[in-house]
Amino acid sequence: MPGVNGGYELVRPAEQITFLEVIQVIEGRQHLFECSNLNSQQHRLLAEETASERNQDCQGKSECLVKRVMDGAEQHLYQYLQEHTIQSVLDAASKDCNHAGNKK
Repeated sequence: MPGVNGGYELVRPAEQITFLEVIQVIEGRQHLFECSNLNSQQHRLLAEETASERNQDCQGKSECLVKRVMDGAEQHLYQYLQEHTIQSVLDAASKDCNHAGNKK
């Protein structure tokens, strides 16, 4: 595939390479969100207050409530990237290009 300053040679067919794989090779396998205040007093108080409102048995568990939402969003993003391959984007670009050419 041509790139800005050269390009890349694919070792597998484009329809077998997902965007998730590409991103993980370039960026590594890391979480998109890290809760920086997991050990803060405010976090512990909020977690305990929320737990006591929901269920007395949950007290003592310290879970970042924002992290729970962000982890869910991350899983949806990973699923979306897993569903799209390099070939699917090339096919869409070709279709868009052909569609634009037919309008002229």
